[in-house]
Amino acid sequence: MIKCPDGQFMAYLARPTGSVKTGGVVVAQEIFGVNAAMRTVCDRLAAQNLVALCPDLFWRQERNVNLTDRTQAEWDKAFKLFQGFNLEQGVADLAVSIAHLRADDGCNGLVGGVGYCLGGLLAYLVASRTNVDCAVGYYGVNIDAMLAEAKRIQNPLMLHVAEEDHFVSKEAQAKIRDGLKSNASVTIHSYPGVDHAFARPEGQKFDRAAADLADRRTLTSFKQHLS
Repeated sequence: MIKCPDGQFMAYLARPTGSVKTGGVVVAQEIFGVNAAMRTVCDRLAAQNLVALCPDLFWRQERNVNLTDRTQAEWDKAFKLFQGFNLEQGVADLAVSIAHLRADDGCNGLVGGVGYCLGGLLAYLVASRTNVDCAVGYYGVNIDAMLAEAKRIQNPLMLHVAEEDHFVSKEAQAKIRDGLKSNASVTIHSYPGVDHAFARPEGQKFDRAAADLADRRTLTSFKQHLS
């Protein structure tokens, strides 16, 4: 349980098997909640010797949301939660989660962030607004509308962009690249021929080759900045 100024919320925690302190990663969820896909992300990070924490960011609307991308009813609920989500509170919850993980007995004090979809935008905002040591965003939505944040990014930020993302237009992608190109802390990788959520484990748009490449790049960044 993680405490914040206006309440407390749950988080999924995955630990490495060893006893040596390691870097930590806060995982920012998609619009489907802390579901099997996000828990799989945490478990895979733990297998790579990182402490992974995925907080329940929808807790103010509904606790323990656990949806998939398999039915229209789940999509409808996910979009309703997304529309009711407060970004400012979400970033604040992630900042609290970062501090919580830094203080964890298994963490070496270095904490990164990674996020997907909505979480990809949150990873961008965390890089701008918190003291996270590095961050990675997968196919973040609405980043093009928040490029003014870029001037505050000082620690490494990596963005994975799906070139055929039906939620992020080609024009928006170009705007993101142009708006961030002058910031040496930001690295952008584009993946041709893949759609939004190409890295979602077991997702409908999953592309193994692109996902494996993006995940290798992500892990390389974490190993470099969190060791």
